[in-house]
Amino acid sequence: MAKTRPQRGATMNAASTRFNLPGHEADGDWLDAREAIDGEAPRLRTTVTVERPRTIIARNASPDVPFDRSINPYRGCEHGCIYCFARPTHAFHDLSPGLDFESRLFAKPDAATLLRTELARPAYTPAPMALGTNTDPYQPIEFDWRITRSVIEILAETRHPLTITTKSDRVVRDLDLLGPMAADGLAAVCMSITSLDPKIAGTIEPRAPHPERRLAAVRRLADAGVPVYVSIAPVIPAITDHEMEHLIERAAQAGARNAFFIPVRLPHEVAPLFRAWLDAHFPDRAGKVMATIQAMRGGRDNDPDFFNRMKGSGPWADLLRTRFHIACRRHGLNRERITLRTDLFRKPAGAQGELF
Repeated sequence: MAKTRPQRGATMNAASTRFNLPGHEADGDWLDAREAIDGEAPRLRTTVTVERPRTIIARNASPDVPFDRSINPYRGCEHGCIYCFARPTHAFHDLSPGLDFESRLFAKPDAATLLRTELARPAYTPAPMALGTNTDPYQPIEFDWRITRSVIEILAETRHPLTITTKSDRVVRDLDLLGPMAADGLAAVCMSITSLDPKIAGTIEPRAPHPERRLAAVRRLADAGVPVYVSIAPVIPAITDHEMEHLIERAAQAGARNAFFIPVRLPHEVAPLFRAWLDAHFPDRAGKVMATIQAMRGGRDNDPDFFNRMKGSGPWADLLRTRFHIACRRHGLNRERITLRTDLFRKPAGAQGELF
């Protein structure tokens, strides 16, 4: 069984070779005596590096997602979700998608300033801005850095529509901004909850808040008039799939209006990380889990094709969809589509267009 670090998701930290990075191999002559010579390995600490991008709005043309623009205040994510499809982005920075992704983070403190500049451009036209599409905007370091809040302040000032996806109840800290925006049809929040079992949740997403805290946040958001989705993403066969109906029931009771699910995806370096995690935490069912995933992904660990990658295919995926739709109908979810307004947008104060 693989040795795991407490309160971290990945069981290993191998560097990626996708970008032809130089490989390094440790001299094995003395490794069996490493702890006797150097002592135990130090506790893994989170570090944050300041990043100074030239733009902050990321664009996409994917037919699989319902937005064309997003902002990610941070790179990497301390929540440590083993299945996170964003892990491979760390390979591009010569860092491991494993523990580096969870512990060597990047913050963009100029995000709000950059956003103000981009919204002020004469050619800019509004459409819902998505936060949390790559890494969580309310991961623990947001408590001190407050970059996500600074971005929301600009969007509130300019009356720009906003969607937030998060696993953290920290989002309720910003209800003073999100509540008034939602009252004008400008904000919605998606709370990601993959399991209600604290033991399972603590294994697959070790530094994310307890599932009950997330459900409590759904209730607070809903009571404040903020439309709330619940994302059951990903659904992991033989580990979390049995919880789908109960999770939808609890989401509805907490005030969520809509829900969606995605079968687990394992792109690039996520697949070997996920396999190692299975061997460490669920060795009794690792083979069954991977066989079911491959049955939904055309015989592979991952199907990257548009239109399939978010929903899977085959009998297992069809069964999950059927169960999901029945549960949503039973509990009154997805009865109406949440639509945000774009007609209230105004250029930031001091924008060039206001001079004329």
